Amino acid sequence: MKLQQLLSFTRKAIDTYQMIQPGDKIAIGISGGKDSLTLLYALHGLKRFYPNPFEIEAITVDLGFEGFDTSKIAELCASLDVPYTVVKTDIGQIIFDERKEKNPCSLCAKMRKGSLNEVAKAHGCNKIAYGHHRDDLVETMFMSLMFEGRFYCYSPVTYLDRMDLTVIRPLLFVYEADVIGFKNKQNLPVSKNPCPADGNTKREYVKNLLKQLNSENPGVMDKMFRAILNGNISSWPKLDSDTLEKLQRL
Repeated sequence: MKLQQLLSFTRKAIDTYQMIQPGDKIAIGISGGKDSLTLLYALHGLKRFYPNPFEIEAITVDLGFEGFDTSKIAELCASLDVPYTVVKTDIGQIIFDERKEKNPCSLCAKMRKGSLNEVAKAHGCNKIAYGHHRDDLVETMFMSLMFEGRFYCYSPVTYLDRMDLTVIRPLLFVYEADVIGFKNKQNLPVSKNPCPADGNTKREYVKNLLKQLNSENPGVMDKMFRAILNGNISSWPKLDSDTLEKLQRL
C-alpha cells in the first residue's frame, strides 16, 4: 500500500465518524507493532493538509519486558518531528511474576490503557488514537460472539467520561494485509513484542480461525465487516443510509 492510499482510507474513516475537530491534540498509542507505526505515518501525513488543524504526539507504554527496544521508534519520531514519550512501567512483572495470571491479556490491556490515558492527559491531549484496523474489528466481533454470546465491536469513536478523553480508531477501513504491505514498503522499525503470551491468546486463535473461514469461503470477512457497519451496535454512531451504502463498497 502506498502512502497516498493509506491517507485516503484514513481520511475516509475520520470524515465518516467525525474523529477530529479543530485544535485537537492527539496521543498516538505506539505499541511498537506495525499497526501503530502505520497509524503514526497516516496521521502525520494527514496533518499537513487536513482542514481541521490538529497536533499529534507518540506515547509508548513500556511493560517492562526485557528486550523491548524503542530506540528505532524514537529515531523515526524525531525524523517526523513528532514528540515521543516512553512510559516505563512494571506491568509485565505484576501480571506474570506477582499475580501469575492465567489469562493475562484483559488485565494487561486495562493497565496499559490506564497508563497511556494518564500520560496523554498530563501532556494536554484530548484524544487518543489506536491502530486498530479492519481485520481487528472483525476479530473483536467474532470473539464477542464466541466467548460472550453477543454481537459487539468497539466503536470508531469512544468517549471516556472518567478521563475526559476520546478514543479514535482512524485505520478501521484499512485491511491488515495493506498494513503489512505498507510496513514492508516503508521498512517500519517494528519492535518485536516480548510478552510471554504473544501468539498464544484467544485473539490469535480467532485470527487463525477467520483466516481458514475466509480461505474456504472467500469474502466472508468482508461480509462480517459489513454486518458490523449495519448491525446497529449501540455504541456506534448512527449513519444515514446513503453513507452506509457507500461504505459497503469499501
